[in-house]
Amino acid sequence: MTERTKKEKKGRRFKTRTTMALATTYKVVLGSIAFAIFWALAVFPAVPLLPIGRTAGSLLGATLMVLFRVITPDEAYAAIDLPILGLLFGTMVVSVYLERADIFKYLGNLLSWKSKGAKDLICRICLVSAISSAFFTNDTSCVILTEFVLKIARQHNLPPHPFLLALASSANIGSSATPIGNPQNLVIAVQSKVSFGDFLVGVLPAMLVGVSVNALILIIMYWRLLSVHKDEEDGTGEIVGEDDVSSHRFSPATMSHISASNSMDHVQSSPNNINGSLATHLDSIRNRINSGDQLESQRSPCGSIDSNDISTPAQFSEEKESKTEHWKNKMWKLCVYLVTIGMLVALLMGLNMSWTAITASLALVVLDFKDARPCLEKVSYSLLIFFCGMFITVEGFNKTGIPSTLWNFMEPNAKVDRVSGIAVLAVVIILLSNVASNVPTVLLLGGRVAASAAAISASEEKKAWLILAWVSTVAGNLSLLGSAANLIVCEQARRAPHLGYTLSFWNHLKFGVPSTLIVTAIGLTLIR
Repeated sequence: MTERTKKEKKGRRFKTRTTMALATTYKVVLGSIAFAIFWALAVFPAVPLLPIGRTAGSLLGATLMVLFRVITPDEAYAAIDLPILGLLFGTMVVSVYLERADIFKYLGNLLSWKSKGAKDLICRICLVSAISSAFFTNDTSCVILTEFVLKIARQHNLPPHPFLLALASSANIGSSATPIGNPQNLVIAVQSKVSFGDFLVGVLPAMLVGVSVNALILIIMYWRLLSVHKDEEDGTGEIVGEDDVSSHRFSPATMSHISASNSMDHVQSSPNNINGSLATHLDSIRNRINSGDQLESQRSPCGSIDSNDISTPAQFSEEKESKTEHWKNKMWKLCVYLVTIGMLVALLMGLNMSWTAITASLALVVLDFKDARPCLEKVSYSLLIFFCGMFITVEGFNKTGIPSTLWNFMEPNAKVDRVSGIAVLAVVIILLSNVASNVPTVLLLGGRVAASAAAISASEEKKAWLILAWVSTVAGNLSLLGSAANLIVCEQARRAPHLGYTLSFWNHLKFGVPSTLIVTAIGLTLIR
């Protein structure tokens, strides 16, 4: 089959979806009810009447679509997009091994290295957050870097919220640059068949300018707060030590997709958790002091080593074994970085993204030469199940014909070959992304926007997909509930031991609205 034939076939498929008429009344009503239940539980996972969470909510929506006979069981299974799930699974496993290889510790230390003040820190946080999110996903970056940012704010005696806003907003903007930056980009990359390299080249200029503009907006809005000088007593060394890094290891299965309200209620209702963390921290300090005393007691008053402490052959053997383990660990880290770079090169070469990510993840499992269960347990299987339920629910809602009818009404005013059309499309995407969440928005609009653009030209079709990726991602900065990354930063900040800080909805909103509108508008002029 030629490339042209494939294009025509895809265009006909999109055209069929776009022109779909409304289904029978009972399908429209029951399908809308099922989708409304899914939407309510996805956006508000702690609904008092049914507090079952996002994952169970997506499965409930999917099951209702089948039980209500909006779609058949076979159509439900066919709606699950396995390439997207494979790509998501592979990137999560790679992220787990990268975190074990201390990549995020080095990124955290980079934030404080030779810092030149609060405004410099804002710029660094924006840059590091954006770059790490582009390659390790925005959720992962926010889980790991939030506590680093809180430590930086404490060290410089500065209010944390400008830095937390910089982390969350830049993570969202940065993740727009690659297909592996966030879940909606994964969906777009698989459905559109846009290569990794084309995706990166198309969105990267908008991302770089967007991050710079976002940092500038933060500095202007919080100029007076960021102009406060830190006390001279504050140190200028490393902010985060080895023990601090190991205290908040990456665990997407338990952190990345928990609602902020649930986690906060749990913390507030369980003061023993806080006492336990304090006790653990104190025990750690005591162990360090005791080990220091033991070392000190081994020395003579003049500082020389006692004759009784002369190393034995067994001790020499232990030291040699320790050095061997040290070099093995360094070589293992190097292998992790090389495999990750190889995965990115393969993606840039246009190889199948799902199998490339899965192959890289399995290569890391083999190189680790250990039982992979502890690492695989950190994969967010609840997120994968959520996607399965969401695919079925959205497909069922499409079968009702409601999305097609609404799009047919809006399409004449949302053509991507006109500035006014792009503006209308961007507003619709921003609103839907904040009301229905960005991934369902992409699933509902993607094929329709592509079909409308394909009727103009092939290049316009590609541009339409990239516009959808850019706007749906940056739209997450509008409010605290706009993206999972925002909720993760809020949750992690409130849960941080000794550093807890509450990022309020209104603090986020008064920055998020101007930042989202300005960054989105500027980025749209740079999408190619």
